[in-house]
Amino acid sequence: MSLDFSGRVAIVTGAGGGLGREHALALAKRGAKVVVNDLGGARDGSGGSSTAAQNVVDEIIAAGGEAIANAASVTDFAAVQSMVQETMDKWGRIDILINNAGILRDKSFGKMELEDFRLVLEVHLMGGVNCCKAVWPIMTAQNYGRIMMTTSSSGLYGNFGQSNYSAAKLGLVGLMQTLSIEGAKHDIRVNALAPTAATRMTNGLYPEAMLNAIQASDVVPAMLVLAAEDAPNRTILCAGAGSFEAAHISLTQGLFLGRGDDVDEQLLARLQEVKNTTTQSIPENGMAQGHQEIMAAMGAHRD
Repeated sequence: MSLDFSGRVAIVTGAGGGLGREHALALAKRGAKVVVNDLGGARDGSGGSSTAAQNVVDEIIAAGGEAIANAASVTDFAAVQSMVQETMDKWGRIDILINNAGILRDKSFGKMELEDFRLVLEVHLMGGVNCCKAVWPIMTAQNYGRIMMTTSSSGLYGNFGQSNYSAAKLGLVGLMQTLSIEGAKHDIRVNALAPTAATRMTNGLYPEAMLNAIQASDVVPAMLVLAAEDAPNRTILCAGAGSFEAAHISLTQGLFLGRGDDVDEQLLARLQEVKNTTTQSIPENGMAQGHQEIMAAMGAHRD
């Protein structure tokens, strides 16, 4: 049986087309009331129109669902707050936030203007921050929330010509890591999704045959799992073309080399041992690295 979102209220940003549209339609089909947010700009973030968001709302309503359109820019915190207030006034709660809005301004780092770097960070990373900040007190008060960040393999692993996009997308993972810890006591679960999908963001990046294999709808099941009542917490799911994987930021066991004038030379000589992934772990929080290093030092001193 499909996951049930009856009675839930969801905000999906960047939902006028592509992945966001698929997310909004899927949530509405399963009973959620949906705020379809989209600035309606071009792929590079220029321009704006409420038409794209309204078209998706019309689809949802025609299918028997409930939805409203919103054209706020996620970079404008006041506008995001107004969107959240409008949602509360209409439906009285917000259960799900899908941070999906984004733009691309690809260029190799040496040729990229700093303004293009900043704008991509502003839309992806600060857009996610703005939306999370606006819904956080509501989710805290109701002791329930599901937040999904849209990250990318470019952020997790890098991609030529996307230094701005990569930095923003990995920044969202860092935000997810901490919010998942801070929100846990209020049953606010925060996760991330790295999709592979044919959208206007990927036009020109893949041959036509490959684009046909990576439909945006193929990613939706992962979103639904991360937004569900039984969602995990602090999970990075990857999805595309019918396959699903999990990505982890792990820590190797490493080596204790102590102090001394030749530690740099020892480290260089034994770097492959430090990088050995055989005994790697997935830290529960950012304190784990320091704890591991301190315990290794104390153990060495006892010896």
